[in-house]
Amino acid sequence: MKQALLWAAVGTGFTFLMTALGSAMVFFVRRRAGTQMQQIFLGFAAGVMIAASVWSLLIPAIEEAEAAGLTGWLPAAGGLVLGIALMLLLDGLLPHLHSGAAQAEGLPSSLRRTTLLVLAVTLHNIPEGMAVGLSFARAAQHSGDTGLLAAAGALALGIGIQNFPEGAAVSLPLCQEGLSRPRAFLRGAASGLVEPIFGVLVVLAAAQLTPVMPWLLSAAAGAMLYVVVEELIPAAHLGEHSHTGTLGVMAGFLVMMILDVALG
Repeated sequence: MKQALLWAAVGTGFTFLMTALGSAMVFFVRRRAGTQMQQIFLGFAAGVMIAASVWSLLIPAIEEAEAAGLTGWLPAAGGLVLGIALMLLLDGLLPHLHSGAAQAEGLPSSLRRTTLLVLAVTLHNIPEGMAVGLSFARAAQHSGDTGLLAAAGALALGIGIQNFPEGAAVSLPLCQEGLSRPRAFLRGAASGLVEPIFGVLVVLAAAQLTPVMPWLLSAAAGAMLYVVVEELIPAAHLGEHSHTGTLGVMAGFLVMMILDVALG
């Protein structure tokens, strides 16, 4: 388990670092980010998460279930539903505000608008940390299988790549809300801290719940797909049909698919 924890900590530490580096763009980009830039950033993140949900989580969940003599689609479908239910619960409880929205979601709160904006991104970083942590936990459960370890590394790399523009998509709006550039950077970077936290937590859970690994993998996929459909794709189009947002989704999907197939 120590090995799995180390791998997960390194993998999610990398994804957090990429979020921080993306947030640092607030020091180099003009205060108001263009609409097209936001569409590209959000669309790319959506594409990466869709591809990761399929190749890195759902297919491995089916393979794990079938290797255990189970019906492959059952834990994949059941876990997917559980992941969606988890995000629905968090979405309804955690106060947060999406960029460009006038009304906050979740339980009533007196938190400042800028804090609510950070919490919105923090919410959808949770399944990303879970996905990376579970992938490394799966590799450790198979005695460090090099193929599975490479696949987990590919997932961490893909999530990290999309976290860079995502970090910028957090810090730039915060700057627009009136925060100084250093404070916008710090809050944008902090939104990625949940990834190493939840990455390590799911490794600890997986060590105790090895037989339900297919359910855990597919639950992470369900949570990621919920974020994509609920938030990223609508935001990437910003209320209108947009080739920019659509091509961003396609580019993210393509990059993640190549990484997973080539390195997995």
